[in-house]
Amino acid sequence: MDHETLRKRLEGCYVTVPTPFRDQPDLPVNEPALREHVRFLIDAGLTGRYATFLAAGAAGDFSTLTFEERVRVAEIVVEEVSGKAPVAMGAQTTSTLELQRLAREASRVGATFIQVSCPFYFTHTEGDFEEFVRAAAEAAPDVGIIIYNTFWTSSNISFEMVGRLADIPNVVGLKWAVPRTDAMEFEDVTSNFSERFTIIDNNLFFAVSAMPALGARAFEVHNCNFWPEWGIRLVDRAEAGDFTGIARMLVREAMPFYKLRTRIEQEFTSGDGYLDKLCMELVGLPSSRCRPPTRDIRQHYRRETLDMLRKIGAPRLGGRP
Repeated sequence: MDHETLRKRLEGCYVTVPTPFRDQPDLPVNEPALREHVRFLIDAGLTGRYATFLAAGAAGDFSTLTFEERVRVAEIVVEEVSGKAPVAMGAQTTSTLELQRLAREASRVGATFIQVSCPFYFTHTEGDFEEFVRAAAEAAPDVGIIIYNTFWTSSNISFEMVGRLADIPNVVGLKWAVPRTDAMEFEDVTSNFSERFTIIDNNLFFAVSAMPALGARAFEVHNCNFWPEWGIRLVDRAEAGDFTGIARMLVREAMPFYKLRTRIEQEFTSGDGYLDKLCMELVGLPSSRCRPPTRDIRQHYRRETLDMLRKIGAPRLGGRP
């Protein structure tokens, strides 16, 4: 698949699919529940016009999955999507050799993209990261690469580094988030590189980043996991240029979710996907806790989460029709 086709396919909602586990002591992956959730998203309209699914990313508990589980989760999502939407496979790792293996496995199972971040733990140089990405590109030249700037766990990607990554043909997406300063790093990169990459806004600036001056064409959206129609409405408004409407959606329906998630992270546990999973459970979808060390939030925050879902007008509370 050529660069422009890959880039175009990445537009829309970037849906980070949680990995459900069975309620057993070792929390094995619940494959039937994962299949049911993916079918729910597809049946609700999150097909290729509106979404790309990320399998075994951060909200999918990649950091607590074995290599084999990561590949299996991606394989299941690809199977259930059945060509109706593109699938990205999380490929964050500290090892270049493992990254190459993940890239080859993504190609084998039929994933369209892999998501790659700068390795964590060590403070790697930009030269290290460039070689890291090039190794993945060579291992699976048919797979599109999405660069994810996880500045909170590893080295921040500079403007100059983004330019160097643009020289790698199968790097097609930039999942972009930066620390907020007066230098406007988010706007700088987005406005200068939106014609080269599909920019995935991971800073929740959708109402601004979707404007032609910046040109973001994809959006990291957790609400879609329990309310897929919300993401469809977001994409429709972006395409219509209704940036005021997008701002209202963020304030009224996204902000309460993210405020609650931030508070849980400050006072109880850390990780990703834990609030998505509780919201899914409350609307009748198959779900679970996250694997430890993320603690189980379901009993501690059930009432507050239900109140939040009522406040934002989430459908299906009490179970799917």
